[in-house]
Amino acid sequence: MELLGRYWWWPVVLVLVHFGMNGCFGCWEQERIALLELKASIVNYTDEYHFPHWDSADKESDCCEWEKVKCDITTSRVIKLALNSMIYWSGESGGGWYFNASLYLPFEELQYLDLSSNSIPGWIPNEGFERFFTLGKLEVLHLGYNSFNNSILQSFSGTIASLKELHLNSNSLNGSIHIQDFKAFNNLEELYLGGNHINDFVKTEDSNSLSKLQVLDLSHNNFNAQILESVVAFPSLKILNIGYNNLEGSYTTKELGALNNLEQLYLDGSSIDNSFLHKVGVMNSLEVLSVRNCNLNGSLPAQGWCELRKLQEIDLSYNNFEGILPSCMANLTSLRVLDLSNNHFTGNIVHSPLPSLTSLEHLSLSNNDFLIPATMSTFSNLSKLKDLLGMLPTWLGNMSGLNELVMAKNQLEGPIPVEWCKIVKLSFLDLSENNLSGSIPSCFNSSYIRSVYLNKNWLSGPIPCAFKNNSNLVTLNLRDNFLIGNIPDWIGNLSSLSILLLRENHLEGRIPNQLCLLQNLNLLDLSYNKFSGTIPHCLSNITLVASSEKPIFGGFWAGLSSYQIRMPYLKTKSTNMKDWNPTGDFMIDVSETDEAEFTTKNRIDSYHGDILNYMVGIDLSCNKLVGEIPPQLGMMSTIRAMNLSHNSLTGPIPTTFSNLKLMESLDLSYNNLSGKIPPELTEITYLEVFSVAHNNLSGTTPERKNQFGTFDESSYEGNPLLCGPPLHDCTKIGPPSTMLVDHDGEDGGSFIDMAVFYISFVVVYITVLLGLVAVLYINPYWRRAWFNFIEVCVDNCYCFVVVHYRKLFNFRLA
Repeated sequence: MELLGRYWWWPVVLVLVHFGMNGCFGCWEQERIALLELKASIVNYTDEYHFPHWDSADKESDCCEWEKVKCDITTSRVIKLALNSMIYWSGESGGGWYFNASLYLPFEELQYLDLSSNSIPGWIPNEGFERFFTLGKLEVLHLGYNSFNNSILQSFSGTIASLKELHLNSNSLNGSIHIQDFKAFNNLEELYLGGNHINDFVKTEDSNSLSKLQVLDLSHNNFNAQILESVVAFPSLKILNIGYNNLEGSYTTKELGALNNLEQLYLDGSSIDNSFLHKVGVMNSLEVLSVRNCNLNGSLPAQGWCELRKLQEIDLSYNNFEGILPSCMANLTSLRVLDLSNNHFTGNIVHSPLPSLTSLEHLSLSNNDFLIPATMSTFSNLSKLKDLLGMLPTWLGNMSGLNELVMAKNQLEGPIPVEWCKIVKLSFLDLSENNLSGSIPSCFNSSYIRSVYLNKNWLSGPIPCAFKNNSNLVTLNLRDNFLIGNIPDWIGNLSSLSILLLRENHLEGRIPNQLCLLQNLNLLDLSYNKFSGTIPHCLSNITLVASSEKPIFGGFWAGLSSYQIRMPYLKTKSTNMKDWNPTGDFMIDVSETDEAEFTTKNRIDSYHGDILNYMVGIDLSCNKLVGEIPPQLGMMSTIRAMNLSHNSLTGPIPTTFSNLKLMESLDLSYNNLSGKIPPELTEITYLEVFSVAHNNLSGTTPERKNQFGTFDESSYEGNPLLCGPPLHDCTKIGPPSTMLVDHDGEDGGSFIDMAVFYISFVVVYITVLLGLVAVLYINPYWRRAWFNFIEVCVDNCYCFVVVHYRKLFNFRLA
């Protein structure tokens, strides 16, 4: 026993060594071979791009490190294959490949298989999904966005007892579907059939199929109101989405009451009967109800839906409801999210049941006809309120925990209240498109601020030091105001700044070199100001890469991790709310959605959400910039739009611009640029808009290839010495013009800059004189010859003057 106790740990060590060496040697050889066979069967329909590391020649290559493959960290067996969206990347125009089950059977430990978005039309004979019964650990199967028809249901004849999640959404299923077709899935918990053409879900009396089903998606099909009779066959169902169907018809309380375990019901985009809200009260477990855009009208009923005591979220938006809110709403004491926007509700919200909803976290009232009274003190007990869409005034300064404030596109007037300086945790501020005036308070210096939108107002004064040393600021949008002064030097301290928009103000002075310190900048707009001086060479230090910050989205208010106040488009009859002084601790913060308007391709586009991760550009147009375009700007390899038009820039177009391979819009028009257009620019194959019009360029236009074959005369006009297609032929060019083009519409002076001429003349004269003196000093022979030549010239001149003077004197005496 003592010996056994001493060496008991040896088996443990051997097991660990076994699995450790397994991990060192990588994936199993039979699975590596199976992956290569799978690649060979698919690559005919896609291309090698999808399998860059699936190398058959490299015997040492570990298939667990291959893309689209995940292995168990202990056994090194393949447990996940993500082969989705393969066909969409290929150059093939035909359909996807045919499914072959035998290619997947070697992966005996496979738990997750994703073949979605591949346009798979079917399978090879005898190689359908019936053979998957050997994959005893498969839990998730994604087959959505393919072309499978109803025969796939018969293919599931074998029992796949381990499967918990099946996606067949957006295929070619149609007609009637029998619940019995899913008898192979004894443990299925989630089933997604949305986006097909199914019109009936047939159940049988003795069917026990899908007894564990908890999530069912039947949205975007052709179901009618009778679908509720079928789904009652699933006793464990908790989440049901039957939105975007034609659900018109009557509902019985018996059908609705049978869904006594249902917690979430989504009917969005369906046409349902108004009686539904009267009868839905029998679904006593319901926590989430969404009837958004369901063509409901009239007044909200005073019974039925008000009896849902467990209801936490309800969306009634985008309908035609009218009248006042029923008093029975006060019964919904668990309600956290309420969206009443885009209806025709009326009445004074202070006298409505809304102040009684003490658990409310999100409240949307926009686009209604509510009366906003002078005092809203009755709302102060909503201490859990996180989102309120309405118009809010200066007393917001009392909400010290406010994190996001959005009051865009209203008719707000007056200055930004200094009381708001007490909102020390504010991270997102949007007051854009109002009539705000005055200066931006310098005390508005929340260190948490990420995004500031004050654009399209009447704000004046200099850019305040409120944002100085704020390393969290990502977006600063002050465009379309009346700001004056210079860009402050502390702008370089905003290390996280990604979007800086100062367009259409009255800013002046030089563009500061401190802008070059903004390594995360991806959109810079300084156009329509009065900036002067040269373009800083160091702007090339700005990498102009997309921000890694991305907006976060969830489902129907799912994952609401923070709070906000939003109030766009609220119709009001009274906006004097100065008496509201809430006492609760309002915690406000929500996931932000950055947005920016930027001029590119001769138009102003609005970019928001994920697209900002791809749009990078710089706009310095309509200023008073002089000097040459720095060649270093050609190092901004990721830039997509550059606008330097309407300045007084001189010199040539840098040949380094040919490095801007992703450039889509380049505007250098209305300057004084000279020289030839670099032929290398034709290498920019993404270029859609190109203009060098109204400059002093000469020579021939670039070869009409790639995108340059699409540019017409307007891209080159106003350059008298420029020729070639699409302008006039170079053999017909006339004598050079001697007049500059004044971009204000008048002719300028001659081509000779007199200041430059005088300086050049003096320099040349002194250089020649000094050169002559040096030569005569060094070479005595030339010195003697030179002075002899001078002596002869002097003698000849003397004789000429004396002789002709005497003749002239004698002529006058005569």
